Amino acid sequence: MCGIVGYIGTKEAYPILIKGLHRLEYRGYDSAGIALISDNQELNVYKTKGKVADLERFAESKDISGCIGIAHTRWATHGEPCSANAHPHYSSSEKLALIHNGIIENHEELRELLKSRGYVFNSQTDTEVIAHLVNWEMRTASNLLEAVQKTVEQLTGAYGMVVLDREHPEHLVAARSGSPLVIGLGIGENFLASDQLALLSVTRRFIYLEEGDIAEITRRTVDIYDANGQKVEREIHES
Repeated sequence: MCGIVGYIGTKEAYPILIKGLHRLEYRGYDSAGIALISDNQELNVYKTKGKVADLERFAESKDISGCIGIAHTRWATHGEPCSANAHPHYSSSEKLALIHNGIIENHEELRELLKSRGYVFNSQTDTEVIAHLVNWEMRTASNLLEAVQKTVEQLTGAYGMVVLDREHPEHLVAARSGSPLVIGLGIGENFLASDQLALLSVTRRFIYLEEGDIAEITRRTVDIYDANGQKVEREIHES
């Protein structure tokens, strides 16, 4: 079962994300990856087949700076276990990175639609379809939140996803339908994961996204919208 970890704050994201991935290793997986917006505002995506330790070795000589990032452990569903199929996936413009748990049932139909629009695919996954679809919707949306809202309206299946935008590094956007996501609350920082176990070393305050929720997460705020696009409040749980 795949694992998700996300961070936005003032600390270096990489060690927090890696520690979170290690705490999710019990779920089983065949590859791991991470996306960071660096101090130079570059989107750096590193991913490998194998374990989180293999990802750490792969990233040793790379730029792992940045205070916002997302990370993932994948159990292969669409496509063989390999670095190309590992998450995160990014759009053809290489400005959006996305991680995803679940299965998109209409991914083949969407893939052909996106190919007709000029998108090139580098993996066999249904997740890359979502990344390109968000990129397409960004052309007419006023912001990343609206683009994700428009994207999920086109998806059939289950998803827990988190999106990172290099051009707007002040927030993460997450969406949940059929695959759990939890937000961890900090002071001047916030976290996100598919299981609160990944975050117990950094926070004990959690918000569980409900079915159809989309959340916009910054260092200091968490705004949640339901499936109808209405802003809602969700209970904060103390662990």
